[in-house]
Parts: sequence; C-alpha cells; structure tokens
Amino acid sequence: MAAPLVAAHGFVQNATIGGKEYDFYHPYQDPYMSPAPPRVSRKISGNGPVEDLTLIDMECGGWTAGKDAGSAPAALHAPAEAGSTVNLRWTLWPESHQGPIITYMARCPDEGCQSWTPNGTAVWFKIAEDGLHSTNPDWLKNVWAVTPLISYPNKGVDYQVPECLKPGYYLVRHEIIALHGAYNYPGAQFYPGCHQLEVTGKGTKEVKEGLVSFPGAYKETDKGVLYSQYDQLPYEIPGPKLFQC
Repeated sequence: MAAPLVAAHGFVQNATIGGKEYDFYHPYQDPYMSPAPPRVSRKISGNGPVEDLTLIDMECGGWTAGKDAGSAPAALHAPAEAGSTVNLRWTLWPESHQGPIITYMARCPDEGCQSWTPNGTAVWFKIAEDGLHSTNPDWLKNVWAVTPLISYPNKGVDYQVPECLKPGYYLVRHEIIALHGAYNYPGAQFYPGCHQLEVTGKGTKEVKEGLVSFPGAYKETDKGVLYSQYDQLPYEIPGPKLFQC
C-alpha cells in the first residue's frame, strides 16, 4: 500500500513538453509498482522539503545517502525544441508556503542524462525566475510566483527552453522555495526536482559562464533565503543572474 500524501507540501506531478503529456515520478506510487514505470523525471524523496543547504539533496530532491542521492538518473528524455514552452503542474500547493519559483538547466554528456549526475559540480545556469509581485497588510494576500498554484493548481508553471541553446541532452532543475524565516532564522524550505530533455533546434550556444552548483548556489545568509514571508519587504531572488540568449 502506498504511503499517504501529506497535503502540506508538494511536487511536480505531470508536465506538457513538446506538446506531449508526461507523468512525473510519483514518490508514493512508483516505488510500489513492478515494474516501475520509466520516467523523464528523476526520483524525489517525497513531498517534503530540503532544509539543509549543504546536502546533495539540494540538487534534485533525492536522498542524502544511497544510490538515489542527488537523485538517480531517469531512464527517458522528453524531446523539446529550443524556444518552446514547457508546462509543469504541481500537486495542490498550500497557501502558507509562499515564495519564488526558479528553474535551472545543465548540459548532460553527449550520450545523454540517463547515466549522469552533476554530483555537486558547477554545471547549472538559471533560465527562469519569478518572485514577489506585491504585498498586502495581510501576508496571506501577498502575491508571489506560487500564488497561481494556490488559486489555479491545474494551470501549472511555464518555462521556456532558451532558443539559442545548442541541441543535445539537458537536465532541468525546477524548484519552489517556501520562505518561513523570521527573526534572523533562515527557515527556508526548498522543493527541487529534476527532469531530462533532449533539446532540438538550430541553436549554437553552449553555456560555460555563470555556472553554479547544488549545494553551493545558495547560502543561509542570502537575502532571498534569510527572509520572512510575513514581512512587507522587497524580495531578492537567490542564485546567479538569469541566463539570456
């Protein structure tokens, strides 16, 4: 019997990539299926957060120890043309978990992502970010990147595959940061997950500058991490500058 899904957190459950629908790895179903279904998304440990910024779990939401640390590669790649839009649909997101949504990419070896993990190396470049839109005296009425996931959960989150990217295999790291910090206590919760693309098109760009690692890209003292969602202050999204073609 699968473990019950705790409603307080979430993960990406399915996506539209290249006009095709994909079910992502489900931590409360896939481990109990035989054989386990091949996925384009890597394993995650569950619907809970990563709270220690120094763990390899920060990479793709996997486990600190074992063969799935980081997480283990998935079997498949989803074809996606450079410049196309990917739609990721999360499980129902709780109103109390406000914060930004950030997406990174990393180029895999020419052979593919199915046997490769970054393993904490600096390979990631940021392709999309969305943070605080507006504040309200009632903090629950603040408008964040995650607000549409609360109001319209089936809408999902879009990101665009950079149109200039050189064709090849790429790993995508997509995350929500829930900002629970207060009184100089970081308290941020990270919800990362990774999926694998085969990018096609006529792009020629290989990104070699501004690359970051996970763990390593964020520090507890970063303004975008040491932040309370209950305050009405400007918000600075953590991590490197946004890559642009």
